[in-house]
Amino acid sequence: MKFEIKEDFELDGNPIKLISGAVHYFRIPPSKWLQTLHNLKAIGANTVETYIPWNLHETQEGEFNFSGLVDIEKFLQLATQMDLMIILRPSPYICAEWEFGGFPAWLLEKNIRVRSQDKGYIEAVDKYFSVLLPILAKYQTTRGGNVIMMQIENEYGSFSSDKEYLKINKRLMEKYGIDVPLFTSDGGYTYFQKPGNLVEENVLSTANFGSDAVGNFRDMQKLFDEYGKKWPLMCMEFWDGWFNSWGEKRILRDPQETAQEIKKCLELGSINLYMFHGGTSFGFMNGAIWADAYKPQVTSYDYDAPLDEQGNPTEKYYAIREAIKEMFPKKILPEPIITKGTNQLKANLSEKVSLFSTLDTLATPVENDYTMPMEKLGQWYGYILYESNDYRAQNEATYRVINANDRLQVFQGNELKATQDIEQIGQDFQLDVSSQPLRILVENRGRVNYGPKLLDESQHKGIRGGVQGNVRYLSGWKHYCLPLDNLEQVDFTQEWIEKTPAFYKFNLTIKEEEMQDYFIELGKAGKGVVFVNGINIGRFWDIGPFTTAYAPQDFWKVGDNEIVLFETEGVALEELVLKSEHTVLDFGDK
Repeated sequence: MKFEIKEDFELDGNPIKLISGAVHYFRIPPSKWLQTLHNLKAIGANTVETYIPWNLHETQEGEFNFSGLVDIEKFLQLATQMDLMIILRPSPYICAEWEFGGFPAWLLEKNIRVRSQDKGYIEAVDKYFSVLLPILAKYQTTRGGNVIMMQIENEYGSFSSDKEYLKINKRLMEKYGIDVPLFTSDGGYTYFQKPGNLVEENVLSTANFGSDAVGNFRDMQKLFDEYGKKWPLMCMEFWDGWFNSWGEKRILRDPQETAQEIKKCLELGSINLYMFHGGTSFGFMNGAIWADAYKPQVTSYDYDAPLDEQGNPTEKYYAIREAIKEMFPKKILPEPIITKGTNQLKANLSEKVSLFSTLDTLATPVENDYTMPMEKLGQWYGYILYESNDYRAQNEATYRVINANDRLQVFQGNELKATQDIEQIGQDFQLDVSSQPLRILVENRGRVNYGPKLLDESQHKGIRGGVQGNVRYLSGWKHYCLPLDNLEQVDFTQEWIEKTPAFYKFNLTIKEEEMQDYFIELGKAGKGVVFVNGINIGRFWDIGPFTTAYAPQDFWKVGDNEIVLFETEGVALEELVLKSEHTVLDFGDK
């Protein structure tokens, strides 16, 4: 296969229009990859595109993972077997509503500036690329594979305008064997394209938008004309849906309107549907946006995409499929694969224990005279609990937490005294005269992936400043790191204490004929994290919009299964219902 960029995209010397779909392999269980890629072909596409998340592949500095959910080679091999062309976006920063935009949190302890020429940052990227890119290079069309293009950085024109930094990224990619055509992607209008492109380096510029193909492509054509380039136009992210934040009504886009806008785009150029299959931000991998306020994204990355969270076609899928068939009537499209289950199960509570009762089995406390943020303790995700008795010596009634992120709960002994989200942190709370320790549980709700706070000190989680009584800082702190990455450390033989953060274990038996994807109903469970057979499948919160957690068939087994909730609001459940579809909170006229 020979792929070139001339006046058109050309495959083996013949003009071709790229019809692509964004599929994040790391948000989809491997058993679903085949269904997703088949359904991509069945909608009329010839290409698949994916980001590559640095923080999942280099989990600790120098420690790499390319297995299971992040087996990128297996994904590329499967796409190749299905005769799909592949577009890769291996930039260090991916945005993607993903934790810290894909940057590993350990970068925060290096005192470097990401997305810049900072020597320490470029060295970290170089080391990462030295491992990642040789793996990807094997699958380029120049070496007999199906990878046709790779991206430099990501929407840099929405962040800065340092062309030398972009050139450094380009040179690093070439250094490690990338020789297929390179591209940048930015908003389509001139304001974003001008600072983010490398046209002078013969790097294709592509656009990101969800409507007004005429206007966006007109500005792109002006850019090409300015440099004397006769290149094809491409929308690298056609936003066919949108992401969701906690406590907000689910964002939906009309299927027919979406299909018609896609037709307009395809009449003028090529397209990549973002997203085609959104999937799930399992574990603690949801990101957050900061525009006017901090808004962490929900676990589900359904995105109102053509395929739903479990990979099945939606009404939007069929509308787009018909639009593509109208434009390309000679295309013979296979029928899509559908794997909807119909079973409903119940899991019964078997054991429960308060967090405070099992603290010492979960973490060895680190003692310090002042509070330290999560990252100083070598912890990147999850929760951290601070404990001190010093407040008793202060003889003050009013206290406040200084500089903390993102959500905290204040306990005096086992009694909840205050809950503060990021907007309330710093406000006063009251403590009684007591012999009980002061405990503050802080949740890292996800680092900002887009916006001015990407480089902010608030990306460090936990308590950065301290805790004051009047004007005096409290000292004598114990720090309990709670990444919740090993549930075997939870001692369920200890005491359960009412209205405290707690672990709840539920058991159920699944018969072979009951094996399917399930959605765990958690609308009455308050807030926390859910684990299926030890796998962290993500956060839940009763404020919605989704009140169920997606648990794909991959995570279940025939026979005995275990669900564990870490619930922080003191809400106790006796059973869990497993359903065959999502529940979305009805916000009414809200």
